[in-house]
Amino acid sequence: MHLPKLLAAFLLIGLLTLPLRAGDEKTHSFMYFTSPDGAQGGGSGTGILIFDMNDGHKFVRRINIPDFKEGVRGVCASAVTHRLYASTSLKRIVCLDLETDKILWNKTYDTGVDRLTISPDGKTLYAPCGYWSRDHKSWAVIDANDGRQLSEIPTPSPGHNTVMSLDGKRVFLASNSWLSVVDTKDNTVLKNIETDSHNFFPLTVNSDRSKVYCCLGREVGFQIIDPDAGKILETVYPDGDHIKMRTHGVGLTPDEKEIWIAEQNGTDIFVFDNTVNPPKQSAKMQIGQKGHGWISFSRDGKFGYTSSVEVFDAHTKKVVAIFKDENGKPVCSSKTVEVIFHGPNVVEVGDQFGVGRLHPPAQSPGN
Repeated sequence: MHLPKLLAAFLLIGLLTLPLRAGDEKTHSFMYFTSPDGAQGGGSGTGILIFDMNDGHKFVRRINIPDFKEGVRGVCASAVTHRLYASTSLKRIVCLDLETDKILWNKTYDTGVDRLTISPDGKTLYAPCGYWSRDHKSWAVIDANDGRQLSEIPTPSPGHNTVMSLDGKRVFLASNSWLSVVDTKDNTVLKNIETDSHNFFPLTVNSDRSKVYCCLGREVGFQIIDPDAGKILETVYPDGDHIKMRTHGVGLTPDEKEIWIAEQNGTDIFVFDNTVNPPKQSAKMQIGQKGHGWISFSRDGKFGYTSSVEVFDAHTKKVVAIFKDENGKPVCSSKTVEVIFHGPNVVEVGDQFGVGRLHPPAQSPGN
């Protein structure tokens, strides 16, 4: 091969190994979309599909990760260490460097790993054993640098979902109908709160961690809990007769003015005005694909995501894009996370949960 052609080939390979960005000095947001989802269908291949959030959520490229064939259970990322972590149904966590696409470590855990989270400093993972566990009722505390398990946090039931407060001082552990509130300073359980959620609920938290929002497990609706007092403040339902279906998805818009919830194996997304007390239903949308149920948002609050293929304008409640792979096939996943680059560097990340961001910590990691 002639030298100019050889150089051109190497340049092309280099471009294909990085997200497509709008110039080296611009900030750009991408959706890192894991497949296959361990709780639902609708994926495409085994790995991560990357979508350009600044250009109609168009497909950019994919990172093949063969071990994702086990089914992804959760995903989180750190802007401090520019790493992404994904857990699978077969007790595995994969750690990926977001700036090089290299797998840094890949380990399995005796306790199992379900929907995990990471501390704001990027140092510590909290990984639940999985609602299916018969041998463990716990969360593993893991060194995010090398995957070593540091300790274990006991809970009343097998662990399922994990949400970190923005300030990193509390981590909220959801196991069956229990909410455990943990002080991350020493990983002690401050409270075990029994809720009416029944069966492995999704949850979220506002930015000052004064309220936790938990899905109901036997009806469409949610509960608002004061985690410090250990008290259920409100149980909220959509308008009309109670719907006898599990709620599987609850999210706060980043400005905390709205709460969105999703019914499992249904097509309705309910929106509540969170500026009144108790919150009151203000809208209802339809998704095209029944599934697991999930709610999350872009960090800037422009877009809302569910477990279906649609991207919603969070303000107008209109569908503005459909996730499609490189072959034009619509795809969906409830295990996704936003990653924001400035040039080649990761500067911010989102959350797989729709967490409130009204009162961010004084110094946000990654800024």
